[in-house]
Amino acid sequence: MKEEIKKTNAMRILESLGIDYEVRTYEWDDEHLDAVHASEAAGLEAEQVFKTIVMRNIRNEVFVFCLPAEFEISLKKARAVTGSKDIDLIKTSELLPLTGYVRGGCSPLGMKKKYPTYIEELALLQDYIFVSAGQRGVQLKVSPDDLARATDAIFADFT
Repeated sequence: MKEEIKKTNAMRILESLGIDYEVRTYEWDDEHLDAVHASEAAGLEAEQVFKTIVMRNIRNEVFVFCLPAEFEISLKKARAVTGSKDIDLIKTSELLPLTGYVRGGCSPLGMKKKYPTYIEELALLQDYIFVSAGQRGVQLKVSPDDLARATDAIFADFT
C-alpha cells in the first residue's frame, strides 16, 4: 500500500529546529511492518534503519529506544540505562494511546508526550540513520546527533 505523503509531526519538529532531513518512501503491507522489511522495501542498509521500541517499567514510566533494525534490546542493559528494576515492551494496543503512532509507523519524534529516549550508540558509527517519519512507508534520513538533539536522547549501549 502506498499513501500520499503528508508532512508529519516528526518532519515539523526537525524543521522547527533547523535540522536537515530527507524523506524516503517505500511500499508497505500489514503483514510486514518490521524495520528489517522496511529497510529492504526502501532499498536501505538494515544497519542504518533504526526501529523505535517503547517500553515501560514497573513504576509505569515509559521509555523510548531507537536501535538498528536487525538488533534486539537487552532487557538487562535497558534496566541499567533506565535505572529500572524491571522493564518490558508495551502492548501493541497501547502504542497509539501512549505515542500517537501505530505499529510500523512509530517515530521517536513527536510522540504525544516527551518520554526519556535512548539511541543505540552504534548510531554514532553512521553519518546518518533512518527513523520512521510517523507514518507507515515513510522514513526520515537524519544524522544521529541531530536526532539526539531533536529528541533530547542519550546515546547508550542497550543491545
